[in-house]
Amino acid sequence: MTASQAADPSGQESPDGAPGASAGPSPDRAGEAPRPVAAAALRVLGAAAYLVDEGGRVLAVNGHAEALLRRSAAELVGRDAHDVLHRDRHGEVTPRASCPVRQAILSGRPRQGEEQWLERGDGSLLPVSWLAVPCAPGDGAASTLVVVHAEEGAAVQAPAENPEPAASLSELERLALLAETTTTLTSTLDVDEALRRLVALVVPRLADWAVVDLITENDEVWRTAVVHAKGDALVHREDLEGPMPPVPEESPMPLSRALRGESSALAGPETYQGPPDSGVALEQRRLFEATGMHSAVISPIRGLREILGALTLGRSQRPEAFTAADVALLEDITRRAGLALANARLYQRQRMVAETMQRHLLPQLPRVPGLGITARYLAAPDASHVGGDWYDAFALSDGVLALAIGDVVGHDLDAAAGMAQLRNMLRAYAWSQKEPPSKIVDWLDHASLHIAEVSMATMTFGRLTVSDEGRCELSWTNAGHPPPLLVTREGVARYLTDGHGVLLGLGAHRLRVSRTDASAELPPGSTLLLYTDGLIEAPGRSLDEGLDRLRRHAASLAHRPLESFTDELLQRARPPQNEDDVALLALRVPS
Repeated sequence: MTASQAADPSGQESPDGAPGASAGPSPDRAGEAPRPVAAAALRVLGAAAYLVDEGGRVLAVNGHAEALLRRSAAELVGRDAHDVLHRDRHGEVTPRASCPVRQAILSGRPRQGEEQWLERGDGSLLPVSWLAVPCAPGDGAASTLVVVHAEEGAAVQAPAENPEPAASLSELERLALLAETTTTLTSTLDVDEALRRLVALVVPRLADWAVVDLITENDEVWRTAVVHAKGDALVHREDLEGPMPPVPEESPMPLSRALRGESSALAGPETYQGPPDSGVALEQRRLFEATGMHSAVISPIRGLREILGALTLGRSQRPEAFTAADVALLEDITRRAGLALANARLYQRQRMVAETMQRHLLPQLPRVPGLGITARYLAAPDASHVGGDWYDAFALSDGVLALAIGDVVGHDLDAAAGMAQLRNMLRAYAWSQKEPPSKIVDWLDHASLHIAEVSMATMTFGRLTVSDEGRCELSWTNAGHPPPLLVTREGVARYLTDGHGVLLGLGAHRLRVSRTDASAELPPGSTLLLYTDGLIEAPGRSLDEGLDRLRRHAASLAHRPLESFTDELLQRARPPQNEDDVALLALRVPS
């Protein structure tokens, strides 16, 4: 007895000889017997048909459908018909939102259509016409009867081992791609990362190859990426990347026009077969020969005020050529890419300006006989976080060495400018006034409220004196800054927590809070470390954890030469999650 016959309650074929219908329990009524009304309704049809519930799950299948689809009832009943059967002409699962059969099932109204592709049990694709009719089999549950009929003379596509992506996209798929492009590219401000994401969006979805040509800050053209899909990976053809000839002013060739921002165009190897009118044309001919592209579409990448470059998509494996519709789609993609790249370039330009400004503002360290002194500045990975950290060391008129480390609140060019103002005022007060550190910082605090464009800042300022016998003593005051760290040559590390006071900008004199001084002798061979909070702070971790981490690493490096000590400590102690900049000033007392 066949599966079709088993589904018939009578165990026999219908009077007209049509195969019986196989019905399974409704997914919503698991465990019930097959619906006899549904089975009977399908048996009397002389065409392939299946019954689905209101959610699109298969309730019953007749023998004609089993034969046509080369699937048994057991493979279909209880499963979503859309997921199992509905495909586009390329073998891809039809998006649910654009599947006409599924829309008919959900609408509850009769509909019919053509050119629907069904995937059969052997993996082949069958083009069918279809009719969907809502019905009530008698048990009160809403259902839809779907009747399918193979198209006259339609060729069945053999199953593909590695089906290629669709050559063209539906309108819904285009809108989804554009939305994904906007979201993906605007979520990064790194130019290289934006380009990597752009290429991943279009290859292999739209093309076998993606070529990015960018115009640099010096108006030179650089072929930044030549990428093709190889399995699941995107592979660069580095031999085709690199500098390009200058853009010709009058060339009518597609890439030259795109790099001038004039128009998008379709191109092929025949486009560049004639006598080349420029070096760009020669490079294009080389590109087509090396990649085997038979069809390409080229579009300019436009920023807000300038042309940033051009994007080329090419096909070498898929036989379909690009069309005018693909040109319009690529223009929409490059328009979004241009805005993202322009923002990323502006961001990196601001970062470069801020870093350059800050590095020029940071001082050259003095040479002090017998003392080792070095400093490091590490910019934040985020350009908006560059600006407020600084250090200073300079000799005073009485031969004392002044040391300072500070951090202006804020992370931008304003913070860098405020840092320069504080540093210059501190130097002026320290040079002209032979006063304790607390008095110098008091004057600086008072002046910053009226002269400097600084809201708040932290700072440690100290004076290092060396006696005739070679004894080193540090006197300092701390305005809300992390405490200095003293590491002996034996590896004993402790924080100098005395002399702590309120930060700059609060107006200690108005709060009637007096600053205090502290002093400590620096043992022979010891290392004094002044640093900013970027070395110890991390999201989700307490300040005490950061201080303990720094102390332990500094103690373990006590035997290292000063330069090595500083570099290794910066690498080890800085939390990887910290996105702030770091300033570090280290001093080694002679043994």
